[in-house]
Amino acid sequence: MARALLSQLLILSDRPPRFSTSIIGRGRDLTRTRGAVPSRFPLLPGSDFRCSCTASAPVAETPGVSPNPIRKRVVSGVQPTGSVHLGNYLGAIKNWILLQDTYDTLFFIVDLHAITLPYDTPELWKATRSTAAIYLACGVDPLKASIFVQSHVRAHVELMWLLSSATPLGWLNRMIQFKEKSRKAGDENVGVALLTYPVLMASDILLYQTDLVPVGEDQKQHLELTRELAERINYLYGGRKWKKLGGRGGSLFKVPEALIPPTGARVMSLTDGLSKMSKSAPSDQSRINLLDTKDVIANKIKRCKTDSYPGLEFDNPERPECNNLLSIYQIITGKTKEEVEHECRDMNWGTFKATLADTLIDHLLPIQARYSEITSDPAYLDQILSEGARKAADIAETTLNNVYQAMGFLRR
Repeated sequence: MARALLSQLLILSDRPPRFSTSIIGRGRDLTRTRGAVPSRFPLLPGSDFRCSCTASAPVAETPGVSPNPIRKRVVSGVQPTGSVHLGNYLGAIKNWILLQDTYDTLFFIVDLHAITLPYDTPELWKATRSTAAIYLACGVDPLKASIFVQSHVRAHVELMWLLSSATPLGWLNRMIQFKEKSRKAGDENVGVALLTYPVLMASDILLYQTDLVPVGEDQKQHLELTRELAERINYLYGGRKWKKLGGRGGSLFKVPEALIPPTGARVMSLTDGLSKMSKSAPSDQSRINLLDTKDVIANKIKRCKTDSYPGLEFDNPERPECNNLLSIYQIITGKTKEEVEHECRDMNWGTFKATLADTLIDHLLPIQARYSEITSDPAYLDQILSEGARKAADIAETTLNNVYQAMGFLRR
């Protein structure tokens, strides 16, 4: 599975400040105020896509009220393997757009996780850039969220090694995904990284003192491991033990909680309503990729697996494909479950499939157009990723230095 990882990710004044942004690309300097977004980067309905910025005017403070209330932090990421598909979008990225308005958010491309199984080395960096561009095209706002590449913040790997020293092997052996993937690959072909990647996932989360992690049902076990590791490290090295070494004492890590969206957390395959939509599935027919053309989308929906029952309905365990397709339609349209049931219950499959295909095409078309605009300006994308990595590293280094100190290392 795509391990939408983390699926891991780091989670005002009556007059908002005005911002100016400057992007250098192809020999031109584009400067604008926050309220004006160039048509070159059209907005999706409801999104607030911006470029990186600097404050140009102070905000008037209200007496007795903090202008910067502390927000809970959310962290999440998606692997740059294969194509980002509808399951990644509805299960993770679409929810990020809402989270960035409420939380302190860090969204990254988890390229280190992409090498736990054999992969195409020339394609890794291309897929990494493409995934970052899709984040932006879907509406992740670099003014509201830090967007970066996992390997660009080296503290991820350093903390993973420190956590590994305190991780019992039995904890890793019980991970269901390791058992499934190692069985498919064969024990002789499985690298150690496939066993230890949950420790890297824990590092991804704990580095940023994360409060909440958006996860699907299949990632709950990995988050539980992260929580257990946080508590174990806090017990072994935190509190008075850390204070005796010159630290502030107390907990080294926050113990994160799961943030499971009410809908869209688990989008299923188009060829098997009991299997999750996945990049690693051998058949491309099983998924809708965000960059699929309208003809490809229409053909995949037309050919997707259904059943012979009359009418359409949610939550019938004998009709998993029906439930999946109705759920996709509900999330894309923003309608309630009751509205979709009333609209679709008497439809036949031919009518509903045509309606669903048209809805998906209309929804994905502006994302695809914006993706093309973003990827046509490499300097812009580089700037966003560089600034995101810098902000993330500032947070990560503080956590990492504290752990080094608490574990007795000589200060650098």
